[in-house]
Amino acid sequence: MSDTGQASSAGSAAPVSVPGFCAPQGRKFVLFAAILASALGFIDGTVVAIAMPAIRETLGATLAQAQWVHNAYLLTLSALILVGGAAGDRFGLARVFTWGIGAFVVASMLCAVAPNAEFLIVMRALQGIGAAIMVPGSMAIIARAYPKAERGRAIGIWAAASALTTALGPIIGGLALSLGGPEMWRWIFAVNLPLGALAIYLLRTRVQADPNQPGSPIDYPGALSATIALLALAWGLTSLQHGQGASVTLWIGAGLGLLVVFLIVEARSDHAMMPLTLFASRNFTVVNLLCFVLYGALNIVLFFLPMTMIAGWGIDAFQTSAAFAPLSVFIALLSARIGQLAVTWGPAPLLSGGSALAGLGYAAMALVAPYQMFWDGIVPAMCLVGLGMAMVVAPLSTTVMAAVADNQAGIASGVNNAITRLAGLIWVAAVGGLVAGVYAAAGGTDSFGVTSQTPGHAGAMTAGFQALAWFAAALCALSAGLALLTRRNPVAPPDA
Repeated sequence: MSDTGQASSAGSAAPVSVPGFCAPQGRKFVLFAAILASALGFIDGTVVAIAMPAIRETLGATLAQAQWVHNAYLLTLSALILVGGAAGDRFGLARVFTWGIGAFVVASMLCAVAPNAEFLIVMRALQGIGAAIMVPGSMAIIARAYPKAERGRAIGIWAAASALTTALGPIIGGLALSLGGPEMWRWIFAVNLPLGALAIYLLRTRVQADPNQPGSPIDYPGALSATIALLALAWGLTSLQHGQGASVTLWIGAGLGLLVVFLIVEARSDHAMMPLTLFASRNFTVVNLLCFVLYGALNIVLFFLPMTMIAGWGIDAFQTSAAFAPLSVFIALLSARIGQLAVTWGPAPLLSGGSALAGLGYAAMALVAPYQMFWDGIVPAMCLVGLGMAMVVAPLSTTVMAAVADNQAGIASGVNNAITRLAGLIWVAAVGGLVAGVYAAAGGTDSFGVTSQTPGHAGAMTAGFQALAWFAAALCALSAGLALLTRRNPVAPPDA
């Protein structure tokens, strides 16, 4: 997924403040470190999509390899994020948080010097491992540093700063790519070094006590089976575009079989990273299925839109980045107010209406795409998408929290967080065959997403994106229907 609007703890329990964790005067520095760490993941998630045409040009990457630059990161992140949360309890939250930042930064530096697409894909997978350790700790470490009376304000500052970095990151990255040439994409990864180093320094110097729980088990069998299952499934789906029928069937079948193994492991584990009992709640099951569909649509558009604009329509990266801004702006401005409406109206009207509005935005993109209307077509359509997503973020969170017992809130939030990222992995892998087929059928002779002056290339790319936009609109229609299956629960407004 996109990380847009998905900031939650992925641990096994909601963290509480720990006396002596840091001195009162050091709390603001811990908060700043959490903001920096969140910025690393949020900015990378959006700017890499804008940089993809430049990456493909300089490394000679195919469309499938471009998908894997995206998917390798989400594969390890979605499979291991719940383990990352448990590791914070087991080995010490600040310690594990620091490890995650360090791993993310090292992998980022290796991404920056990647000599070819294969190396970049492997480093992106390592980056995802670092993020899986880092992401669950960003909000949890604030909860541990601040007493309950001050925690809401601190988390509000963190959330606002995260929204700001999510909005400004693509714009700054797009400007750098526009001014710096094709190789400038390497600096998108390299900039993580000073940011990560500062976050680690603040944590190392301000955290005084970092208690651990040696008896807290980690679900290693679940993590291993989930990772292998998702790898096989994503590999098979990505291979669809090559028409390798037997191989595709084998990989997808193996992935589905290993997912069954994962579910069996979780059902029998005393410390499952994804307790299946959570899905006994109808609302929890429906909302997570809705997330998988709705965030799948969002990830499809956000991955393929920049390639279409830059490589197909000749729009520079800086202007293309403007399409990302409405998401962050509307979510930041409206989520709190809509969260209150979710309490009054219940989740179904907002979830269904927001999904339908996002779908309307994608349909508008499909309609204006043949005319290559960016500022007066794509950007207004993205405003509809941003407004629709702003309508669903808060109701999703409150519905997930209301669907489970208080002592399961942390793990429930983590499962929801993982599923939104899993949506980006699976759907982007799955639609590669669709976009490649439409591109070829429309007369394209190169590859979708590469810069080319070949006659018919831009029109074929437009046709491919138009098909994806209609597909995303259909997913949103499904999401709107799923929302109507939710039951109204009495929920209290969130603290932050």
